[in-house]
Amino acid sequence: MNCKHFGICGSCAVFELSYEDELREKEQRVLELLSPFNVESLEVFSANESNYRARSEFKIWHDDNGANYAMGRLDKKGSTNITECPKVIVPIEKRMQPILEAINSSEVLKHRIFSVEFLATTTDEALVTMIYHRKLDEEWKKEARALEIETNAYIIGRSRKQKVILSQEYVTERLYIDDKEYSYRHYESGFTQPNPAVNIKMIEWAIKQAKKVNGGDFLESYCGLGNFTIPISQYFTKVLATEISKGSIKSAKENCKLNNIDNISFIRLSSQEMTEALNKNREFTRLKDVDLDDYSFSTVLVDPPRAGLDMDTIKLISKIENIIYISCNPETLARDLETLTTTHTIKDSAIFDQFPHTYHVESGVFLVKK
Repeated sequence: MNCKHFGICGSCAVFELSYEDELREKEQRVLELLSPFNVESLEVFSANESNYRARSEFKIWHDDNGANYAMGRLDKKGSTNITECPKVIVPIEKRMQPILEAINSSEVLKHRIFSVEFLATTTDEALVTMIYHRKLDEEWKKEARALEIETNAYIIGRSRKQKVILSQEYVTERLYIDDKEYSYRHYESGFTQPNPAVNIKMIEWAIKQAKKVNGGDFLESYCGLGNFTIPISQYFTKVLATEISKGSIKSAKENCKLNNIDNISFIRLSSQEMTEALNKNREFTRLKDVDLDDYSFSTVLVDPPRAGLDMDTIKLISKIENIIYISCNPETLARDLETLTTTHTIKDSAIFDQFPHTYHVESGVFLVKK
């Protein structure tokens, strides 16, 4: 990928290496962390070098030339104006300039706007959130509706204690996973995987592990909107999936209906609460319609934030035969494996390059009880 802002814009910290060398360095870094657990090689899933990111957030910087997209500087010294961002997927890239031109041609749209956020799908649906330091009135709604038509995008306006939804607040992504199409409703404020192509590879890798298991019931913590849960559910009898975010649980239940799946119970619980419930240490009203004793979990999938898993959750999943661990931080993955490998053996491992031109990398390990 070539970008005229490399070295200045802080969005891409790795720009001097070829993509092959960058990926090789990530592979080596993760392999060094996992080698104490007898991991000798990693399956490597690369990304597209450009047009890979399906969500993006830009500051709006005002100067004598009008409003400009801006990003934080690589040297952390304020912001820099940008005129392109080749890492975003085409449905975002093709709308960036028309949106900015509309802002600059209208005092109503431009006045006190400070940020624009994009969320798009591979099927060309796009959601654009325009964020302001002022109350949005009927005049703003009128011009924003015209912009919706012009750009074929759903537009949302935000300001302090105000959210204006002109049409809808979600886009529907359609992904072909393991030779089957799945639909996912992505909401404006919810978490979504940023790289659709690599996300498919991650899900298919997890499915490959699930196929090695002889059925049973499936447990998932940090399930989000059902990204892994929904495609994996067909390989298990019953599924219990938990997530702390109320919005994500709402999305997950909607996505279940979109995909005609009826063997998943999505419950709003944190990882710690899930552990307390399964250990019978605490009762939750949210579980009043779920009989935990009816589950016999053969497999668990965890996809925690960068901090990794808490020790109580590690102890809980250590009792389950098969563990699929997806990690966005290989350092905390290695820390958690120090405990998990006392009861389990790593049978498969991989990295997924969700974030080219950065130091971040996703990892996955599949563990089987000794």
